[in-house]
Amino acid sequence: MNDAPVSIGVAGTLGTALIAQIAAAAEAAGLYALWVNDTPSGDALAGLHEAAKVTERLVLGTGVVPLDRYTPDEILLKADGLPEDRLMLGIGSGQASGPVLAAVGNAVDALRAGTSAGIVIGALGPKMRALAVEHSDGMLLNWLTPPVAAAQSADAHVVAPGAHVALYVRTALDEEGMPRLRAEAARYARFPKYAANFARLGVSADDTVLAPDGAGLPAYRAAVDEVVLRAMTADDDVASYRAFIERAAGLVAA
Repeated sequence: MNDAPVSIGVAGTLGTALIAQIAAAAEAAGLYALWVNDTPSGDALAGLHEAAKVTERLVLGTGVVPLDRYTPDEILLKADGLPEDRLMLGIGSGQASGPVLAAVGNAVDALRAGTSAGIVIGALGPKMRALAVEHSDGMLLNWLTPPVAAAQSADAHVVAPGAHVALYVRTALDEEGMPRLRAEAARYARFPKYAANFARLGVSADDTVLAPDGAGLPAYRAAVDEVVLRAMTADDDVASYRAFIERAAGLVAA
């Protein structure tokens, strides 16, 4: 696996107007996709609707829509009108309790009945990764080193050669973004399920990020099918994201 496409990931809390500007800049720079995180105060699919209006080829993804806050019917309603040929619906269990694997699998089935868009599952542990490759179009990974990402991707492709394995990599491409990157890594290191995963893998959150020189990007591109640079910028304004996109495009071209 070599030279996987490179995408950008942003937060839904940026608002639809800024997300549209980021989408246009990402497409112009030749990036592969825009992934938008859904949060209680940031609607990923609303952002993608605005992004779709200003782009023609950019893949549009949700990373991820949590099933503890949205039913499949609500997701389909929110996604209605988006270009299904370039839409990737990323879903995750969120804070759901009970038989989580069954709930996620049932959600995939319900979404497939209502859309031809791609569907991937945000996956951390081995059972959710197995469900993702066996039951959906692939998986969206997070907070991994290149060797771990490569191993998980290889395992997925043994089971489902056509599975799409995308990986979020928290990235700062200038020194001004580094405090935010460090704070994000420290925040995730305190979440119990991520702390347990880091311990299980023998890595730290800081081991899984990209700093301004971008030196680790080639290894990530060799490990998975798509690298999503989750942008860590000092400011949430269009100039900062355009600068990030320009630097990302330069790394891809290097």
